[in-house]
Amino acid sequence: MTKSIKPTLYLASLLHFLSDPDIDGENAYQYFENGAMLVEGGKVVEIGTAEAVLANYHGQYGCADHQIIDYQGHLIIPGMIDTHIHYPQVEVIASYGEKLLDWLENYTFPTEGNFADKEHAAKIANFFLDELLRCGTTTALVFGTVHPQSVDAFFEASVKRNTRMICGKVMMDRNAPEYLCDTPESSYEDSKVLIEKWHNTGRQLYAVTPRFAITSSKEQLVKAGELYNQYPDVYMQTHISEDRDEVALVKELFPENTDYLDVYDQYGLLGKRSVFSHGIYLTSREHKRLRETGSSVSFCPTSNMFIGSGLLDITTLEQEDVAYSVGTDVGGGTSFSMLKTLHEAYKVTRLKGNKLSPLKSVYLATLGGAKTLQLEDKIGSFKQGNEADFAVLDFNCTPLMSLKQGTCHTLEEKLFSMIILGDDRAVKATYVAGVCVHERDNA
Repeated sequence: MTKSIKPTLYLASLLHFLSDPDIDGENAYQYFENGAMLVEGGKVVEIGTAEAVLANYHGQYGCADHQIIDYQGHLIIPGMIDTHIHYPQVEVIASYGEKLLDWLENYTFPTEGNFADKEHAAKIANFFLDELLRCGTTTALVFGTVHPQSVDAFFEASVKRNTRMICGKVMMDRNAPEYLCDTPESSYEDSKVLIEKWHNTGRQLYAVTPRFAITSSKEQLVKAGELYNQYPDVYMQTHISEDRDEVALVKELFPENTDYLDVYDQYGLLGKRSVFSHGIYLTSREHKRLRETGSSVSFCPTSNMFIGSGLLDITTLEQEDVAYSVGTDVGGGTSFSMLKTLHEAYKVTRLKGNKLSPLKSVYLATLGGAKTLQLEDKIGSFKQGNEADFAVLDFNCTPLMSLKQGTCHTLEEKLFSMIILGDDRAVKATYVAGVCVHERDNA
């Protein structure tokens, strides 16, 4: 980590969003081709053209008490936000050929069993966070395992990096190996201790985390709902309608409920801080209920394609006014990179007969994700006073990218080539609260 103590001016092209570009067009974003951003005390002070910001900068600070970091020729965007990812599944990534329920049984559950060992959990947590930062992701909504120590290890690693992370202990008391099962009572007590220890400790936030309806009894879902309502500013994360077999099994386990979402609704798990991952097979009634409660869906195109679960129609979510964001879903997903995930999102949308614009893609990975997490007053844009989390993107990171950029004449063309051709190599540097936490080796 390279600490930035002095007021610092970053020179680069700058892009951030004020609103949804599909709704507000050019008024939805600010782009400064020759831009500058002033950061002090880990917060954004000012952005604008280099000429204007430099004039204010020198007027306020003179020539003695400042530093300038020159990223001209690069693009600075807010740190990207991943709204669905499993840190204990790093070693599961790229596991061959299973449908969802078999994949959990054969790969995921055995791997998660190792997280009873806190030393192992800490090792993976450190690797996981470094990998996110290498890809320009500065905030994520993260699943731990059923073991409380897995969440302690994660937050301890996050505190060291000062990253704004959201994590929770998985609640799971049935339809899983015995070594991964808790009980309704223990899951409640363990989660309560973790909430009171970590939620709002520095930049750390907690999410009540029933894995999904299949692995939680009704008694445990009651306890999850109690936690979510007892601590009204915590989050709730779970899975929904990822796979047809999963949907059918939920119907079998909860015959009294109208549909999958109704299971969670019955136990008080819907709300503005509730994020439901996948949502491929949700019905119009479920969309309506998500809209009414302000709950959101995390679109996970990479894992949906890899596991073969199906294609989420985000156009339908748009039409039904359901909030959504984007998640990598590592380890079902095959990359930590939000750029590669947005690449897959474009393909899924095309397969559904629609388009996902490059501007909307970057919005979803920044301000859109922040809005679904109710954090737009802190991250996701360069609004004055926001936390200075940002990624520096390199348009010449590979020979092919550099060649393609020579044919790009508009911002949209440059962004689209970045999304389609970019990955972790495109991230020149990543900053967390004004501190450089990753810098790509130029060798």
